[in-house]
Amino acid sequence: MDLNTVVEVVSPAGPGQWRPGDAWLGGGTALFGEPRPHVTRLLDLTTAGWPALTLREDGLEIAATCTIAELAASGYDIAERCCHAFLASFKIWNVATVGGNLCAALPAGPMIALGAALDGTVLLQGPEGGRTVGVAEFVTGEGATVLRDGELLRSMFLPASALAAVTAYRQGSLHAHGRSGVLVIGRRDADATTTLTVTAATRRPYVLRFPEPPSAELVSVALTERIGEDAYIDDVHGLPAWRRHLTRLYAEQIRAELA
Repeated sequence: MDLNTVVEVVSPAGPGQWRPGDAWLGGGTALFGEPRPHVTRLLDLTTAGWPALTLREDGLEIAATCTIAELAASGYDIAERCCHAFLASFKIWNVATVGGNLCAALPAGPMIALGAALDGTVLLQGPEGGRTVGVAEFVTGEGATVLRDGELLRSMFLPASALAAVTAYRQGSLHAHGRSGVLVIGRRDADATTTLTVTAATRRPYVLRFPEPPSAELVSVALTERIGEDAYIDDVHGLPAWRRHLTRLYAEQIRAELA
C-alpha cells in the first residue's frame, strides 16, 4: 500500500532525529500493510549497519533489522519453528524483520512468542536514552506496546541458558495456511524449572512458570487463574472457546512431553 502522505525519507536515522509524524522503517511489511495518514516522514533503520545476529557468551543478540530468513538460519530449532509460524512466502521472509514483528504487537506475532518463551528482553532507544524491557512486558495488548514517542526497538536478546533449554512447540490455525490462532511454547531448564508461554490465542503474552515439572491438574489450574476468559481473542481467526480449548490441549501435550 502506498503511503502517499510521506514527503521525506531520512537514511540512515537515529533516535535523536524523531519528530511527530515520523515512523521507523525496517522491512516495511507491517508499515505498508495499512493506511497511515498521520505518517509524513520515514526514518530508515535498514542502513544503520547493525549486525543481524551477534552471538555472545551470555546469549544471542538479534538486531531489530534482522530478517526472518536470517533468524531462521541461525541454527536454533525453536527460532526456526517460530519463523515458520509466519506461514509466509520466501519474499516476506527476506524482507520482514524481527523488530517489525515485535512492534506490530499482533497477537499472532511469532517473534513475540519466541522472545517471551525464552525470557527475552528488548533494548529500546529514544531521545532521552535507552532502557531494557522484557518481551513478555513489552506487548501490552493487540497492537499496543510500551514504546514511547520517539523510541525505537534496537534489538532483542535471548539468554544462553534459555536457548540451551529443552523446548516443546505447538501451533494451531483454523486453516492449513492461516494465521496462528494458538501458539504455546514450553521450556524445561537445567534446574527442572518449567515454563509455559501462551500467545496468539490471547491479546498479550502469558508466561506461566513452575519451579518443578508440574502435574496436569496444576497446569490446568494455573491456566484458569492466570488467563481470564476475557483475555482470549474473538475474531475471524478463531472463537474464544476454541482458542481456550486448544490452549489447554497444547499445554497438556507440552507438559507431558517435557516431563
